[in-house]
Amino acid sequence: MKQKAKMSKPWIMAFIVLSGIAIFTSCEKFSYVLETVDPVVPVLFQTEIQPIFTNNCINCHRGSRNPDLRDGNSFASLTTGGYVTAPAATSRLNVMINSASHAAFTLDTEKQKILIWIEQGAQNN
Repeated sequence: MKQKAKMSKPWIMAFIVLSGIAIFTSCEKFSYVLETVDPVVPVLFQTEIQPIFTNNCINCHRGSRNPDLRDGNSFASLTTGGYVTAPAATSRLNVMINSASHAAFTLDTEKQKILIWIEQGAQNN
């Protein structure tokens, strides 16, 4: 009887390993489509850009650290503080949000919106 139990042990282990492989692997492939922002569509400051600042940046930039990104202050702080200048890709705001210290706070689509907003003239609309 002991010999029979010893012989079935490797088969049980093989079954468990193969079952685990079957469970953790799948034929289904996942692909992610990166969302992009249409550069032709106007990006509105009040409804698209300010919410990005409010949701992601306001914890640090609420008046005590420049730029002041609180609602009602952010546009003036960005435009008079030299954060939104042409060319947009090298503007201070774009460089900052893509820097290592700030990159994790915003999504790629949010960074695209901010860049396009600057390219479109950084209007207070």
